[in-house]
This record gives sequence, C-alpha cells and structure tokens, in this order.
Amino acid sequence: MDLLEYQGKQLFARHGVPVPSGAPATTVEEAVAAADEIGYPCVVKAQVQIGGRGKAGGIKVAQNRQEAEEHAKNILGMDIRGHTVHEVWIEAASEIAAEYYASIVFDRSAKRPLVMLSTQGGMDIEEVAEKDPKAIARLHVDPLLGFQDFHARRLAYEAGVDADVVRPLGALLTKLYTAFVEEEAMLVEVNPLIVTADRNVAALDAKVTLDGNSLFRHPDNAALRNTAAEDEQERMARERGLTFVKLDGNVGILGNGAGLVMSTLDVVDQAGGQPANFLDAGGGSKAEAITQAVEVILSNPNVTAVLFNIFGGITRCDEVARGLIEAFDQIKPTVPFVVRLDGTNDKEGRQLLADANLPNVHTEATMLGAAKKVVELAG
Repeated sequence: MDLLEYQGKQLFARHGVPVPSGAPATTVEEAVAAADEIGYPCVVKAQVQIGGRGKAGGIKVAQNRQEAEEHAKNILGMDIRGHTVHEVWIEAASEIAAEYYASIVFDRSAKRPLVMLSTQGGMDIEEVAEKDPKAIARLHVDPLLGFQDFHARRLAYEAGVDADVVRPLGALLTKLYTAFVEEEAMLVEVNPLIVTADRNVAALDAKVTLDGNSLFRHPDNAALRNTAAEDEQERMARERGLTFVKLDGNVGILGNGAGLVMSTLDVVDQAGGQPANFLDAGGGSKAEAITQAVEVILSNPNVTAVLFNIFGGITRCDEVARGLIEAFDQIKPTVPFVVRLDGTNDKEGRQLLADANLPNVHTEATMLGAAKKVVELAG
C-alpha cells in the first residue's frame, strides 16, 4: 500500500526522523489557515501517488498569504499524469545546502533489506543509477543484526558525504531503518534528503510502500489507504478477498492457485492473446466466491472473453460449475466463456454445465486448447 507524501512524513516523525513542520489541507481555506499558522515562506505541495509533481506545477513556494491562496486554488483539482489532486501539504520552507538520496527497500533476491545512499539527490535516481552507478552506495543489512552505526559510516564514506554531516545522517538512517522494520514497509525513500544551512539533515520528501499483508497488525496504517487513488476493479477484488491484478489485455482469467494462474497467462499469451487480469480464486473456492470473481472480471469493459482454468484439488470442480451457473443467473454475461475443469469432481462439474446449457459457454479438455479457443472468441 502506497502512502501520500505527508502520510509518509507523519510515519517518519513517529520514529524520530526529522521532517519539516507541515499540515494537510483539502480546501483552499484550510490551506491558507495552515500557511498562516506555519508562517511564510511556505511550500504548497500536491499530494498524489505519482512522481513529477514539481515539473507539472504541483509544488509552489508561497511568500505570503495571497500567494498561498493562489497556489492552493491552482493545485487543488489539478491533473498530474492522470491523478487528480484532492489534497495539498503545506510545509515550512527549508534552506537547502545540499540534496542527498536515501532509501531502504526489501530486496527479494537477497532476502534482506537494501539500504542505498547517494549525494546526488533531488533528481530521478534511476537516471543517476544509469549514468553513474558508483554514485549510489549500497548495503544489504542482516535482519538479525539490524542497521548499525558502522553501516551508516560505511555508506556515508562510499557515497562521499560531507564529513560534518556523517553523524546526523547516520542517526537519520538508523531511525529510517527502524521505521522500515517496525511499520513492516517494503520501501521507504527520501528524495531529497536535505542538508540545511545549519548543517542538520531532514527528510524533505517521503515515499513509503507498506506491506499490504501486514496491515491487520497496523490498524492505524490500514486507515491511511487512499481509496480514491485505487483502481476501482482492484478495490472491488480486495473487498471480496480475491487476489487480483489488473492487466492491459481483453481476455479475463480465473484460476485456482497462483502458479496455475501464472501458467494460464503464459499459455494465453503463447496462443496470441492478451490477458486482462490475474485472478486467483484460491484453494477451496465455493460457488459464492466464483460468482464474485466473475463480477470482478466483467467489471472491466475491455474484457471480450473469459477463461476459467481450474485444477481440482481442494477446490471441487462441481463447486466451480455451480458458481458459474449462479453468475450467469445473476449477472447475465454477454461475453463468451471457455471452461477447463480437471481434477476433483471434474466429470460432475462438466455434467452440471452441460445440463445448465449456459449460452456461449465452451468446455475444453486441455489448457492449451482452452487458451486457443478463448483467444479465438475474444477476437
């Protein structure tokens, strides 16, 4: 789950990471009141989960009340790369002597957190990595040992950090790592991490991605979910407890088990089709879950055909068939369905479909045959 900048800063502040003072606002009146309280100059910052806000005009410095009101009017409602600004963050302006970059990300291949530090902050870090890879110091942290002072000194030395800020920077990185671990984050990124005129350090920006599977342990963080920025289809699937990822194609996919669904995506692609989604109904799926899955798939207007690929183990094929029959009774789908049932009660499932005589439902014996048929029907 991605957080807005100000939410990330509030999370940082809970763990002692220095951040500029600020306040969120959803209206021009709230923005002006916050600016008056914080003082001038201040910065009006669009709150959207996308980069490039500054280039799009979503970050402005206000020297007085009139400018704060003008900037808030212009930024609220602004469209930034397809994201509408519903909220702004009013922040005290900072005197910047240098801009660094710092991040901690969970490196799945190494199975450890990866800490990165660079003195080339305030710019696209991917561009820095491409042009000058040595400009980014990297360090994997043993999760049993944790982030230590010597880790911070090593990173600072390799990145070429100014000697007088090594100690405060190390303290900030330690607190950032604590936030990463205790909040069960997948990513915390500060770009830029600023050195101020009085040689202190602070997080001027915050990009935080939390592990959605851990939110039940963090109800305060779960409440931060920005439903307005979520894809409507993915939100619908999450509310129904379905594992779903939206894709760009037109062939709806449903399977049971992540491995089978991934294989189905590959086979559909091999057959010349483009999957519209990844949807894992999970083991032991009942008829109701199948009906809900069909609703989610068909909520995408781009879907022109749907493939059910079920290997019955815990999931019984007859339950899947009943779910499809119920879905046709409730939703009245207008697109063709291709169904491949194999495993537990597959014969019973196919018989149920045959007896129901559902319109535009085709059964196939093999995965490849089903993929070829659904691609043909999808057009």
